[in-house]
Amino acid sequence: MIKLTDVEQTYGAMKVLEHVSFEAKEGELIALVGPSGSGKSTLLQLLGLLQTPSGGRIQFDDRLLQDTSDEQRRRMRLLEIGFIFQESHLVPFLTAAEQLELVAEEAGQTIDAAAHLETFGLRDRADHLPQALSGGERQRVAIARALVNDPRLVLADEPTASLDYTNARQVMDLLRQQAHEHGKTVIVITHDERMLSYCDRVLRMEDGMLTEQS
Repeated sequence: MIKLTDVEQTYGAMKVLEHVSFEAKEGELIALVGPSGSGKSTLLQLLGLLQTPSGGRIQFDDRLLQDTSDEQRRRMRLLEIGFIFQESHLVPFLTAAEQLELVAEEAGQTIDAAAHLETFGLRDRADHLPQALSGGERQRVAIARALVNDPRLVLADEPTASLDYTNARQVMDLLRQQAHEHGKTVIVITHDERMLSYCDRVLRMEDGMLTEQS
């Protein structure tokens, strides 16, 4: 579904990624681990089309992403890629339902936001502002928002870091369900070793290089 071949990323004289190659298939939940500064977030930004690599190839199906226009990449980010972050980054003055409706509207779609939230156990929170939600509820709203347009690739940067263990498990259950039951490719950065059991594969970044962890 997505394939990286000898991808490199440099900022001036600093090399952040070096000869990174891997493939991610539909229906996989992949963990990306490694120390701070190892290049994990940079790799996620490349996968999410937020940066362009300094070298190598990134393919999304049969599309070479370096050959796509800015507008094509913007549409892909909107329709084919969902982003989840450590903090929920919800708009503070929008209700849970309005968070989802805003993303759908940007894509020219209409949705039943309350029904979509029900999938995540949040229908009774549809009219609540973020400050009226618990941390776990805010993160579930963020996941629901990331999935509004039914993306094929879901990228999550430390989605459980600010949650207690019970809520973290709920989040990982949701992500695993999206991969295994809905066929999405889900890639998660995590420092929490307890979350690795939810994942099909574990990739480790160290000094800008990627290896598969057994």
